[in-house]
Amino acid sequence: MTTTATRAATAAATAATASPAPPGLVPVLWLALLATPVAAAANAPVLILPDMAASLGVRTETAAWLVAAFAWAMAVSVPLLSGLLRRRGLTPVLRLSGALLLGGTLLVAASPWLPVTLLGRAAQAAGGAGLVAAAMSLAGSARRMGVISAGFGMLGAAGPLLGAQLSHAASWRLSLSVSLVSLLALPAVSRHAAITTPPTAPRNRFDARGAALLTVLATALVLLPHAPAAALGSAAVAAVLLALHVRRRPDGFVPAALVRSPLFLGSALLALALSTSYFTLLFAVPRLLADRAGWDVTAAGAGQLVALLTGSALSWLLAAASARMGRTAVRTVLVTIGTLAALLAVFASWGPLLLVATLGGVFGATGANAVLSMQAASSAPDPQRPTAIGLFTLCYQLGGAFGPAIATALVLGGA
Repeated sequence: MTTTATRAATAAATAATASPAPPGLVPVLWLALLATPVAAAANAPVLILPDMAASLGVRTETAAWLVAAFAWAMAVSVPLLSGLLRRRGLTPVLRLSGALLLGGTLLVAASPWLPVTLLGRAAQAAGGAGLVAAAMSLAGSARRMGVISAGFGMLGAAGPLLGAQLSHAASWRLSLSVSLVSLLALPAVSRHAAITTPPTAPRNRFDARGAALLTVLATALVLLPHAPAAALGSAAVAAVLLALHVRRRPDGFVPAALVRSPLFLGSALLALALSTSYFTLLFAVPRLLADRAGWDVTAAGAGQLVALLTGSALSWLLAAASARMGRTAVRTVLVTIGTLAALLAVFASWGPLLLVATLGGVFGATGANAVLSMQAASSAPDPQRPTAIGLFTLCYQLGGAFGPAIATALVLGGA
């Protein structure tokens, strides 16, 4: 996810020419500490989902709701808290996000019941989303954003193995609490934010109806793999109501200019497809390695870590070359690699080939998040670009909800 929240394309395309960050900005290592632990927390359940299910006394497919709840909360919270940041400034966002993260972690650590644990995971994700939004707003330069992006890639890739090791050494609940490390950065970032907070947007009437309809639509889409009939009907109703609302208020929470932009829609939908494929592979490949190649959990986790790190690095190179390649060539590469990754997962039985599928999946998703987010933002007028990034991130994060559910239905359901 992780990945979702920062833009490696910005750093990759301009790192060679970016000027040093202005003095007085928040030290970038504090920003990285503030934002990146959520990436590890998002991927921590990958290798321990059956253990979590056994501890809570539920089936693996039921425990997968802990992953869906995290992805849902990240998806809807990024645009909501980005809007709060623009309207109210950094300090309220930092306080609210820290409280959500701490409260959610306490629930996850103490609750013996799945529903309360789900609430805790959602609160953790919402808090992490706010901290990511705050870190992005304080970065100040492409070079500094690149440091945050690198941290996301590293911790996101290490998340599955880190989660497995912490689970074996102590408890799976500790594995789901790693995002608490972000709180160590709050005092330092808050002190600097009091000086460096950017101007907030004019406090026009908040489009509460637009925000609510978008949240309902996103929620219905997250539920689609679990309750197709009810979720599809709810999503259709929410989509129609949101479309009517956008016509009445074209400058509201969902700007009409974005909805009508082929560039934005194409970028967001392709990112959604590649993200869904990646998260499906992320959860399915460890089980496929065990079933088809006889690998144990440690070997699968180590191999997947190498594949994720390699794929992330290669996607950063794609982002660096994207300006010279052009939109069509970049999209062709992303679609081709993403398709080949899915085909390998379906047909390969040799362990290294299954890891290549993971590599291709993370390459496609991370490359899409880096490059297509910039294309999506370029389709919007300057005042709406933060909104475009937030809505694009929502689409990307929906893949984090669809993927685990698909993996559970196709591969993990019998666990």
